[in-house]
Amino acid sequence: MPLLNALDTAARLPYPELAREISTLLQDSSVQVPPRLVQALPGGGCLFVMPALDGRLAITKLISYTPANAGTDRPAIQGDVVVFDITTGERRLVLDGPTVTAHRTAAVSLLAAQTLAPNTQGPLLIVGAGVQGHAHLEAFAAGLDVGEVMIASRSAASAQALVDHARTLGLRARVVADPNAVLADCPLVVTCTPASGVVLQALPRPDAFIAAVGAFTPKMVELSPELCRHIATQGTVVLDTRDADHEAGDLLQAELDLTRFATLQDVLREKKNRSDSKVGPVLFKSCGWAGWDLAAARLALPI
Repeated sequence: MPLLNALDTAARLPYPELAREISTLLQDSSVQVPPRLVQALPGGGCLFVMPALDGRLAITKLISYTPANAGTDRPAIQGDVVVFDITTGERRLVLDGPTVTAHRTAAVSLLAAQTLAPNTQGPLLIVGAGVQGHAHLEAFAAGLDVGEVMIASRSAASAQALVDHARTLGLRARVVADPNAVLADCPLVVTCTPASGVVLQALPRPDAFIAAVGAFTPKMVELSPELCRHIATQGTVVLDTRDADHEAGDLLQAELDLTRFATLQDVLREKKNRSDSKVGPVLFKSCGWAGWDLAAARLALPI
């Protein structure tokens, strides 16, 4: 029974292939994802227990999220994804939880961009230079036609490190002090901050695609209410899953009716097609789902 470390887990989860597996999973009627358990911990952290299953595998992701670890040597997310065989009950694989979280979140954003973005060539603006910023940079570089990236972060050292990494991938890259000042130049945008306050408030260009992944509770926020309402009226809002109806802090704080927005599964199944086919900017709001972890397990443990 393999127990994979972070590097071995990452090697089994290349972003374009994981995006395709996520698309396949969203069209698989055998997939079941019970509600996740989120237990608040003393000190502001949370314990997440996230099960999911299909006709072959059952998984549980058990991770802790400790926002106080930001800026320290300790990761904010720690834990594992345990993979079981449905038929025998055998534990088949243990994946590194933070690596799965980073890869599957970025792969979902990549799939959403491939499906919804009016302009996939960039430049790409990434707000937040932590683990998710790193993962989204690699995912968009691998799966889209991006040639240029701009990085904004409250940490100048982290922003420069991500710029240096982008250059090793063959991208033109630079640090920007204010993401709002360059928003009009970037048709691709990812916000992946700790979501402790608004980081984007300028209005996007008409062909913009924004993947907002940092805020995954009602109290967290990255985008201003005005920005969210602008896209809801002038463009399209798509949710990762229906769980976002009660988790998407950016949209909830903008007092929007989330039940009227399509999910990524709706779009892929063509039950709904970008709301009412309006042109304009697209906001993809991602809050996380154990189904994404199941897709990672399926890719990491092929038949």
